[in-house]
Amino acid sequence: MPISPTLHFEAASTLAVVVSSHEPLLFLSDDLKIIAASASFCRAFEIDPASVPGRRFSELGDGEWAMPKLESLLMATASGSVNIQAYELELKRLNQKTRQLVVNAQTLDDGDINHIRLLVAVTDVTDARAEARLKDDLIRDKAILLQEVQHRVANSLQIIASVLMQSARRVQSEEARGHLHNAHHRVMSIAALQRQLSTSPGGSVELRTYFKQLCQSLGASMIADPERLSIQVTADNSAVEADVSVSLGLIVTELVINALKHAFPDERSGTILVDYQSSGKDWTLSITDDGIGMPAGSDAPKAGLGTGIVEALVKNLGGEINLSDAGPGTIVKISHQESAGSQTSFSNAA
Repeated sequence: MPISPTLHFEAASTLAVVVSSHEPLLFLSDDLKIIAASASFCRAFEIDPASVPGRRFSELGDGEWAMPKLESLLMATASGSVNIQAYELELKRLNQKTRQLVVNAQTLDDGDINHIRLLVAVTDVTDARAEARLKDDLIRDKAILLQEVQHRVANSLQIIASVLMQSARRVQSEEARGHLHNAHHRVMSIAALQRQLSTSPGGSVELRTYFKQLCQSLGASMIADPERLSIQVTADNSAVEADVSVSLGLIVTELVINALKHAFPDERSGTILVDYQSSGKDWTLSITDDGIGMPAGSDAPKAGLGTGIVEALVKNLGGEINLSDAGPGTIVKISHQESAGSQTSFSNAA
C-alpha cells in the first residue's frame, strides 16, 4: 500500500523535531535501529552525528550503550508490553567518569501505521545526584556532630553536678549546702534533657520518657527511703521542641523539689504525681502530692528562688499557674491555652 503524502509529511515532521530538539532524544525503529538522534544527544555524549543513522542502539559510540537490560526494555516497549519511565542507569566510558542517566521511552505514532517507532529521551542527572549525595552527607555529618556535642554537654553537666555535690558535702553552712543541692538538682534536670535529646529525632523531646528520667534522677538524689516516698509520671505521647522541654523540665524539677521539701515532714509517707496532657496546642502540666497540704497564715513559707524560676518559666511559655488543695495534699497546675492570657503567681515556696 503506497504511503500518502500526509504520512510522509508527518514522518518528516517528527524527524525534524527530534533532530532539532534541545533535549537528548533518539528516534528508533522497532528493531532498535537509529532513525535519527538530536544534535543535543550527540553533543552530550560526544558522538559523531554522521555515524548515527542506521546503526543499532547498542552500537552507539564505542559500544558503551550495549546494555542488555536496557535493550530488553526497549524491545518490550516496541512490542507494547511496557513503557520505560524514569529508568536510571550508569553510562561507563573508557577514561571518563561514570554518568548517571535517566531514560524514558514510548512508542510514537508518526503516521506510518505499518512500522512502530520509539522516542527515547535521555537525561543526564550526574550532577544532580552528586549534589543530592553531598547534601545527604552534610546532613549526616551535621547529625553526627550534633549528637557528639550533646554527649559532650551531657558529660560536662554530669561533671558539674558531681562538683556541686562534693562542694555541698564540704561546706559547714546548712544554707549554703541547701543552695548547692538545689543547683545540683537543676543541673541534673538539664542533663536528663540532654540524654533524651541525644536519642530523639529532629531535635524534639518525647515528654513521657524525659519526665520519667528526670524524676528518677530527682528521686535517686533526694529520696532516702523509696518505700516511704515515690514519684510517679503519667503523660500522653506529646513531643515538644527542645527549648520548650527545657522550661517544662525545670518547672517539674522545681515543683517536685518543693513537694519533697515541704509536703512530707516527720517521715510522712506519700506520693508525688507528675502528669502532662495535651490537645492540639493546648496542654496541662500538673504536680500533685498527697502530703500535708498548703500551710496558711504565718506557717506559709516565703517565696524563694524556686518560686521565681517557675513563675518566669511559666510566663515565658504563655501559661497560667493554679495552686489548689488536693485533699489531702496540694496540686500545682500549669495550663496553656492558645486563647488565654497568662497568670503566674502562686504562694507555695520552692
